[in-house]
Amino acid sequence: MARRPASPGSPRPKGPGKWPADDLARLLAAYAAPAGGDVRVGPAVGVDAAVVRLGRTDLVVASDPVTFATDRIGAYAVTVNANDVAVCGARPRFFIATLLLPVEAEPDAVEAVFADLADACRRLDVLLVGGHTECTAGLDRPIVCGTMLGDLEGREPLSSAGARPGDAAILTGGAAIEATALVAREKGDALAGRLDAAVLARARDFLADPGISVVEAARVARVAGAHALHDVTEGGVVTGLWEMAEASGLGLDVSADAIPVRDETRAVCEAAGIDPLEAIGSGALVVAVGASAAADMIRALASAGVEAAHVGAFGPEGGARRITRAGRTGPLVPPGRDAVAALYD
Repeated sequence: MARRPASPGSPRPKGPGKWPADDLARLLAAYAAPAGGDVRVGPAVGVDAAVVRLGRTDLVVASDPVTFATDRIGAYAVTVNANDVAVCGARPRFFIATLLLPVEAEPDAVEAVFADLADACRRLDVLLVGGHTECTAGLDRPIVCGTMLGDLEGREPLSSAGARPGDAAILTGGAAIEATALVAREKGDALAGRLDAAVLARARDFLADPGISVVEAARVARVAGAHALHDVTEGGVVTGLWEMAEASGLGLDVSADAIPVRDETRAVCEAAGIDPLEAIGSGALVVAVGASAAADMIRALASAGVEAAHVGAFGPEGGARRITRAGRTGPLVPPGRDAVAALYD
C-alpha cells in the first residue's frame, strides 16, 4: 500500500475533539486498508465501524475513546462502542477496554471503573474479554479507549454510506442527550446557580433516561427496512446528519425546527452557552429510509418505545447540503469543534 507524507498545510483542531474531516479523509486514503477482499466495509469519514471477513464469518469492529467524561466512563465507553457496532446491523458481543489513568489514581476509583464496565456489559449482554490498564504521565483524568466486536449473525452489513437519493432522514432520541448528561455531571457545580435543582437532577440522569444507547433503535430500524444508520457523537446532530450525507455522497436538506430537543437539554445548553444541535449526541440515531416508508419507520420505532422524527430528505449525488432554522436556510456544515469540547478550554 502506498504511503504519502502528511501535507505541511494540514489543519489542526483548535482544542479537544475530532480531527478535521477533510484531513482525516486524506489520511485514511493514504494509509488505511481500502474496502475489498476481506475488508467488506472499510474506513471513511462518517463510517461507524469496519466489517472484515474471517473465513466464512463477517466480524464488525468498532473503536471509540471516552475523553470528556470522568463520571461513569465505563458505561459511556461500552455504550458508545456498542452503538457503533449496532448501526452496522450487528449484535454487540465482545468488549476490550484500554484504561489510561492519572499517576495519582486511587485503587478504589479504578475498581469503580471496572465495575461500571462490567455492569454496562451485562446490561447489553456483552462480554468484557480483555484490554490494558496503566498509569500514564500527563493525564488529569482517566481515559477509556474501547473496542467492540459484533456479530452480523448471517445478515448483510449496513453502513452510514447507504443512504439513497430521495430517502427520508429520520432522527431518533433527540439532540444533545449525551451533552445534557455530560455537562450536568461534569459542570453541574458551575451551573447550579443558573438552573433549577430538579432540572439539573433530571439532566444528570440522561445517561440512563432517556439513555445514550441506540442499540435497540438500530435493531428496530434495521428490521423496518433502513437503508443506512449512523449514531450521533461529537459535533451533535448537525455533524451526524452531515456525516451520513458525506459518506453516501448525497445532498441533504434538514429542518432544524423538526429536531426534537428536550426541555432539560434546552435549559442545560442555554445555561452553558452551547448549541444543542452541535453538542455531543450519543443517544440519537440517524436513519435513512425510503420516503414512502418514513411514516411506517417512525411507527415501528414508537412501538418499541423509541421517539423519532422526520427531520429532512437526502438529495441527489453531489447535491447541496442545507439546514433551515427559524425560516432561514443556510449551508449544513459540521461545527469546527463540538460545543461541549469548548467547555474544556
